[in-house]
Amino acid sequence: MAKICFVPASGTLACYLSGEIDHHAAQGLRREIDAQIDARMPELLTMDFSDVTFMDSSGVGLILGRGRYMASLGGRLTIQNPPAAVRRMLELAKISYV
Repeated sequence: MAKICFVPASGTLACYLSGEIDHHAAQGLRREIDAQIDARMPELLTMDFSDVTFMDSSGVGLILGRGRYMASLGGRLTIQNPPAAVRRMLELAKISYV
């Protein structure tokens, strides 16, 4: 089961994800993240994956969708601290991270 913690700051919204991100978890995470984006309208959305233990292609879709959503609002998305298993998925999808 995936969990998320939000830390808003001036113009930014950090999302700290944990647990397993699969098809079912990605749907709920998408709704939670989008609701926070709509409420806060950040210029920068940062998704931190340091505590994610598993991620499949649904997680990649979650990232790509949030990137498109942020771009449509004139903002941007960054990905940080992916563990090895998540890094592999990001590299296969050609998603950059810090």
